Amino acid sequence: MSLSPTITDLSPNTADKLDRLNALLREIGPVPIAYSGGIDSTLVAKVAYDLFGDRALAITAISPSLLPEDLEDARVQAATIGIRHEEVQTHEMENPNYTSNPINRCYFCKSELHDTLKPIALQRNFPYVIDGVNADDLIDYRPGIQAAKERGARSPLAEVGITKAEVRDLSRALGLSWWEKPSQPCLSSRFPYGEEITIDKLRRVGRAEVHLRRLGWNDIRVRSQGDTARIELPAEQIVNFINQIPLPKLVATFQELGFLFVTLDLEGLQSGKLNRILGIQTNSPTSSPSTTRNTDSYSLPTA
Repeated sequence: MSLSPTITDLSPNTADKLDRLNALLREIGPVPIAYSGGIDSTLVAKVAYDLFGDRALAITAISPSLLPEDLEDARVQAATIGIRHEEVQTHEMENPNYTSNPINRCYFCKSELHDTLKPIALQRNFPYVIDGVNADDLIDYRPGIQAAKERGARSPLAEVGITKAEVRDLSRALGLSWWEKPSQPCLSSRFPYGEEITIDKLRRVGRAEVHLRRLGWNDIRVRSQGDTARIELPAEQIVNFINQIPLPKLVATFQELGFLFVTLDLEGLQSGKLNRILGIQTNSPTSSPSTTRNTDSYSLPTA
């Protein structure tokens, strides 16, 4: 994995966005960063640290929907950057509006996150928190963005129009060795809407995914539907997966974790696949999907 590309190798458009990101963060100041350890929030943390040094602060929320392995990655990445890193507990699992897994579950998750982080920011005389939402996130159904916006959070990457691909380009140019790290949405996203989320189910899915990662399959999802595990990986990897994995042993491992059935999704990994049943974005964080697309509620403040 080469890290040879530098800032000068970026396209003019991406380089301009980096300049605007730096300018925006200078204007915002060293406010706390909602830092999950994913490549988006880690890029924000890196740029903030380069601007503000020890005044920059990344805060990670710990809950059952975050794998311990991903938390450790977040710690290592923060230490590598050099940014101050704090951890707080969130309690979304105590909210039945979240655990019942409605279509706007993410709204209640991000509400809990920012209801936890905002008081920390205010106690330290910061006006708000920033996060790692990027421009592509505004296209999908993401009710959590609305929850963050209601609590005054800002999304610098999205505000300057940085896409997921550009996050990777910028991370690589800035020397971040994890620039190819697969996206790892929270474990609750592995369950179809309406299926209750429990700590035991989250652990079961998490251990299944960790098992596959240890076998060398990093860009992976294990969707949980009742007693069935549905494995998703990029379509071009499916044949190799079938040929290289001892399938009976894999099934036995998953059954030891508590699944009765193990399947492989032949379509391949698709981000946001469970949102297909929704058809379209909602107009508010508590409404049902409508037939009219309305992205106004997901607009972001401009610098």
